[in-house]
Amino acid sequence: MLKIKKNIENGKAAFALEGRLDTVTAPELEQEIKNSLGGLEELVFDFSNLEYVSSAGLRVLLSAQKAMAGKGGITIRNLNDTVKEIFEVTGFADILTIE
Repeated sequence: MLKIKKNIENGKAAFALEGRLDTVTAPELEQEIKNSLGGLEELVFDFSNLEYVSSAGLRVLLSAQKAMAGKGGITIRNLNDTVKEIFEVTGFADILTIE
């Protein structure tokens, strides 16, 4: 299960995710992002409460990164050790901005 809290303000969309970003929940996040892209300059993800991310979730983040290319890009914040390790092993730590 994945809970998505979205806040859009002044060209910046912030998504706080809680639960698991996996094959079942990734399409829901993908749709939320697509619905929010118009006029955005920055996309921020708060992973404070994200327990797990699968390859399907990583694909959604990569698509978001590509969609935001030439704009402000995306930033990912507050990764736990499990999710951080997934990002490092897959090389996503090198292509995404992580704070």
